[in-house]
Amino acid sequence: MLVWICFLTAILIFLALDLGVFNKTPHVISSKEAGKWTGIWVSLSFLFSGVVYWLYQNHYIENPDHLKPMAATMKYITGYLIELSLSIDNIFVIAIIFSSFRIPKKYQHRVLFWGIIGAILFRGLMIYFGVMIINKFAWTTYLFGAFLIYTAIKMFFTKEDHEYNPHNSPIYKYLRKLTPITTKIEGEHFFVKIDNINTATPLFVALILIEVMDVLFALDSVPAILAITSDPFLVFSSNIFAILGLRSMYFFLANMLEKFSYLEYSLIAILTFVGLKMILHKFIHLPEWASLAFIAIALLSGIIASIRKEKRNKKV
Repeated sequence: MLVWICFLTAILIFLALDLGVFNKTPHVISSKEAGKWTGIWVSLSFLFSGVVYWLYQNHYIENPDHLKPMAATMKYITGYLIELSLSIDNIFVIAIIFSSFRIPKKYQHRVLFWGIIGAILFRGLMIYFGVMIINKFAWTTYLFGAFLIYTAIKMFFTKEDHEYNPHNSPIYKYLRKLTPITTKIEGEHFFVKIDNINTATPLFVALILIEVMDVLFALDSVPAILAITSDPFLVFSSNIFAILGLRSMYFFLANMLEKFSYLEYSLIAILTFVGLKMILHKFIHLPEWASLAFIAIALLSGIIASIRKEKRNKKV
């Protein structure tokens, strides 16, 4: 428990510093600033793999799967890469929500900050129940695996046009029944008083929609990482680092993602791979390095193929 407490405390301290010191004043996050923070979070995420090795080597953390230090480290890195890659579509949706509700860029960081707080809580609950279900009902492993393969097939045959309209979503319509909503941005406030009635601003509506979409995306990502390991600490820590890096990655990549047109196929390959791994785990046992290598190669292949396509399009 001491390790869990220290880990959560460190995350909360950084989040407090983030909002209270680094981003105390609302401002537009430049590509340079976003790139710097993306680099910091990716570096911290990989450096934490050393902490994982140290924890499991010295038996400072509960080890229900009896993993060796190197195996635990590789499972953490593999899980982190899966979560990071599956977050890419989430960035598209966040950009659409911000654009639809005309959220000024200088207030977007505040919305994403509170969105991350909610995402940590929801992911924690989903991971807890996911691990509990898999450990108690082993047959659900096949169910999760089939769901991931179904998702991959659906992504392959569905042409994604990113024309999602948040105003038509059931969540937005339901919010309008619960509380009055103003279309006017009132600084960085989520609620304002209008005629002595608490009224939600577009920032609050965007926050709720982002939270709901994160839960929906987690329905893919949590089972995907459970295919790699059911160790609660490895699943949770890799998820948290991916979520914390998502915010800076959004500001860095939001305007560039259209160029990575082949990344969708990388995600399809990864989902299919982890789905098959869950279904065939009784018959085929892949070493940790094989899973990590496949996911890394799938991501790099998608990025390289997209860059080459973009260069060809520029020459035409």
